[in-house]
Amino acid sequence: METGGTSESPPETNKSKSKAPRKPKDADLLKQKSPAEFFADNKNIAGFDNPGKCLYTTVRELVENALDSAESISELPVIEISIEEIGKNKFNSMIGLADHERVDAELYDDFETSKAREKRLAKEARLQETHAKNAALGKKAKAPTASKSIKSREATYYKVTCKDNGRGMPHDDIPNMFGRVLSGTKYGLKQTRGKFGLGAKMALIWSKMSTGLPIDILSSMKGQTHSSFCRLDIDIHRNIPHIHVHEKRKNDQRWHGAEIQIVIEGNWTTYRSKILHYMRQMAVITPYAQFLFKFLSESPDKNVSVRFARRTEIMPPAPLETKYHPSAVDLLLIKRLITETSKQNLLQFLQHEFVNVGKSYAERLIGEMGPDFSPKMPVKSLTSQQIVRIHQLFRQAKFDDPSGDCLSPAGEYNLRLGIIKELHPDMVATYSGSAQVFEGHPFMVEAGLSLGGKNVKQGLNIFRFANRIPLLFEQGADVVTRTAVKRINWNSYKINQTQDKIGVFVSIVSTKIPFKGTGKEYIGDDISEIASAVKTAIQQCCVQLKSKIVKRIQAREQQERKRSLNKYIPNATTAIYEILKEMSRLHASKKQRCEGKDGELLKQVANQSVTQETLREKLAQHVEKVDYEMAMEYATQAGVNEEPREEIHIAPLEAEYNFTQFGSPVFVFRLIH
Repeated sequence: METGGTSESPPETNKSKSKAPRKPKDADLLKQKSPAEFFADNKNIAGFDNPGKCLYTTVRELVENALDSAESISELPVIEISIEEIGKNKFNSMIGLADHERVDAELYDDFETSKAREKRLAKEARLQETHAKNAALGKKAKAPTASKSIKSREATYYKVTCKDNGRGMPHDDIPNMFGRVLSGTKYGLKQTRGKFGLGAKMALIWSKMSTGLPIDILSSMKGQTHSSFCRLDIDIHRNIPHIHVHEKRKNDQRWHGAEIQIVIEGNWTTYRSKILHYMRQMAVITPYAQFLFKFLSESPDKNVSVRFARRTEIMPPAPLETKYHPSAVDLLLIKRLITETSKQNLLQFLQHEFVNVGKSYAERLIGEMGPDFSPKMPVKSLTSQQIVRIHQLFRQAKFDDPSGDCLSPAGEYNLRLGIIKELHPDMVATYSGSAQVFEGHPFMVEAGLSLGGKNVKQGLNIFRFANRIPLLFEQGADVVTRTAVKRINWNSYKINQTQDKIGVFVSIVSTKIPFKGTGKEYIGDDISEIASAVKTAIQQCCVQLKSKIVKRIQAREQQERKRSLNKYIPNATTAIYEILKEMSRLHASKKQRCEGKDGELLKQVANQSVTQETLREKLAQHVEKVDYEMAMEYATQAGVNEEPREEIHIAPLEAEYNFTQFGSPVFVFRLIH
């Protein structure tokens, strides 16, 4: 028996203990990302999903910036956009990298083993043998195609250049305008083409990620004798521009505008149709602009050059910045407005910082807020609780809807010209709705409808525009597509939805476009005000086209009747003349006497004054007369609007009058002194 013993097991040694994973020293440190770093990590948000989409989005951003720049100084836009393909050797020479021959071929993903090569060659031989046998037997068979080779993941690079005749940029602002994310001139409550306010900055980020090359900017403002050249890239982690060159150059030609050149990785092959489709739709919605698009390939036979000519010189007015509607603000925005306002008291703040709030209505609102509020109280002294009370009242009170004066739609005239210029349709109808409101934001819907045309498929061809820019992706979920496909009864307007070539054009402009999805490529179907306005606009176009279609059907039926009558004239003439000859013989023999005009006609038949040819001519004249009368009735119903108008000048009847004369294609106005 052991003394002093215990039943407890001996303690475990340190070696037997499991080691816990060590935490890195900076694991608990708080980290943050710059805006540029965030968008670099989430580039799909801004439309930079893959190399092909990156090329498309870069072109789109540059073109839209160029349009905004020209329109801001009321200059008719002239925009030149070019995409130049850059081969691997040329790209390597641009970055100073020497060409390197492959040493270990098996390292590359396009390497083909000898076994795989034998299998491929054997398969091609069997296909050729089968094709030869079928040809010998006279059977039709497809020619054998070469086996697909292993695709290389080697990148393709493109130099994108965009030149415009716009405002240009101040010399000192260029670095921050391109090299600092979320800084620009388009922030504020107004209708803008941009979606995120990134512009060419995201293209620069993609250029830095894919090529490492800087962007070149040449700019000059109107009236300047110098131009500014800047070569820069962006420090993504610090969100600041990294300037390589920034200098002033001579501008003897007094050119104004901007020319931007950037080299990026892309894929022209997969996104060729999208880019050309975008340019075509942009020419539709901006017929007052002139576009010249070029694609320069290493193979000259693959070059593309398309010119979209200007059709009109009438530009829509520039959109205006507006104030916020009380029903469309949140707590954070109210606090920011209080911080930024120059007004001293609450009454002035409500009057001048919000739309549709007059002095008397502001006093009523302040009286409703409670005893803690007064018109003269300093607005900067408002507490958080008082700001919440203001916000609650804004959400519950009734306010007049904002007007659409701040909006800049394309205009019914421009939309019609754009459709005619690019599609050459047989018929076209356009409609521009009045301003409406959703969630405190004004919006307008314009629509166009075309039948027939060049390069238009059978069925519905839907063209969507938001703030005068084309939307090409995620079409199925868009409010315009769903309305056109599901809510319009095309047959009731004499339009065949599957057989006719129908072009549906809908443009929505607003101070806030309710985009859906991370890429902001479509407008949701969940806002009843917009859905109803889109349906009404399309229906109004359908009504216009229906009247034209009905008149065209009537004219076609008239031609068919005329053709049918002319076809029966010879037979009818022969039959009638035989009857008249028999009646004239009976009349001459006094067996059946006819008096008056009938007797005279029979005498003319008997003495050959009226022959079968005479009857044929009379019947043909009668058919023409009936056709002419119906055509005149059709023209009267159609109206003079469908006929081409000519300028006319009315000479004065009495020379002694002194007057000032004003003329136009449709009237002459004289002001007698």
